[in-house]
Amino acid sequence: MKIEKIEVRRLHLPLKHAFETSFGVQTKRDFLLVSAHGEGETGYAESVAMPFPFYNEETTDTIIYMLETFLIPLVLTSPIEKPEDVARLFAPIRRNNMAKAAIEGAVWDLYAKQKGMTLAQALGGERTEIEVGVSVGIEPSVEDVVRKVEGFVAEGYKKIKVKIKPGFDIALIEALRKRFGDSLPLMADANSAYTLEQIDIMKELDQYNLIMIEQPLAHDDIVDHAFLQNQLKTPICLDESIHTAEDARRAIELGSCKIINIKIGRVGGLTESKKIHDLCQAHNMPVWCGGMLESGIGRAHNIAITSLPNFTIPGDTSTSNRYWEQDIVVPEVAFLKPGILAVPGGPGIGYAINWSAVQALQVQEKSYTMADVKS
Repeated sequence: MKIEKIEVRRLHLPLKHAFETSFGVQTKRDFLLVSAHGEGETGYAESVAMPFPFYNEETTDTIIYMLETFLIPLVLTSPIEKPEDVARLFAPIRRNNMAKAAIEGAVWDLYAKQKGMTLAQALGGERTEIEVGVSVGIEPSVEDVVRKVEGFVAEGYKKIKVKIKPGFDIALIEALRKRFGDSLPLMADANSAYTLEQIDIMKELDQYNLIMIEQPLAHDDIVDHAFLQNQLKTPICLDESIHTAEDARRAIELGSCKIINIKIGRVGGLTESKKIHDLCQAHNMPVWCGGMLESGIGRAHNIAITSLPNFTIPGDTSTSNRYWEQDIVVPEVAFLKPGILAVPGGPGIGYAINWSAVQALQVQEKSYTMADVKS
């Protein structure tokens, strides 16, 4: 591969509605659009870090620093034959996974376009359609969540994920089951809001026929989750605890979970995502693709990885109009049919950039070439 230039743009994309989880409220996406140029093609990806270090240790500003100081110079000055080489280049740098994923994803998209294939095909995916669910944040009342879920059920989403926290959990799940019955594919995401001292709440949730309880305990734990999983019939899904395929291996061996959520940014890129997928498939453990309020660029990457066969649970890659008045891709991410997204058939991510939207949202831009990083 020949990578001639990398561009980084910082964008502020307003959310249609505020999105609340147990660790904070977001009203806009502050993120980076990364472009990798070479041989007449351009690959795109985005960073998924938040402006505050509450989901993990990274922020938009730390990603800018890591890209400029370490990652972009490595990519521009090192021989790269295929995208997996980028992951090997970055291996000596500890963590900073969202920074790594932002540039590695752009290289994957560039590679697929240079080879004349879709990103899904480059990753080994075979699906042409994927089922998707939707994530519902914490609202002022249980009734507000129920009303939102009514709308999403009517739209045909294949899975409903609701955010929970202490004091906003049992009554919510009970109300949803009362309204929709046990047939609604329902899961609860705690974002590490509980401890084993609250195990009685987890045991009470066990009666509601949930697909899973996602990351109930500490963000860096796999030991207490193993104890908790042994006490529950509901599968535990690990999210924040899994950063590498090695983390996934340990969690599987300890019995810490029965499902793993693969977020491309959290695990450091598409290469590591595929490794985790393959490991879980070998152990008959299903995976699904979580969301980080991505723009259409990140959603396109999520769609591509979800085309792999062990993504058997609908992910969080909802349509563009779920979050944005206007997305930055053309066409916007939209249902092929209710609850179903098409895997794009065009080269790379299969979406074009809406440059007028990007320019309206852009607050910072910088480009890097070999001459820049050597000077």
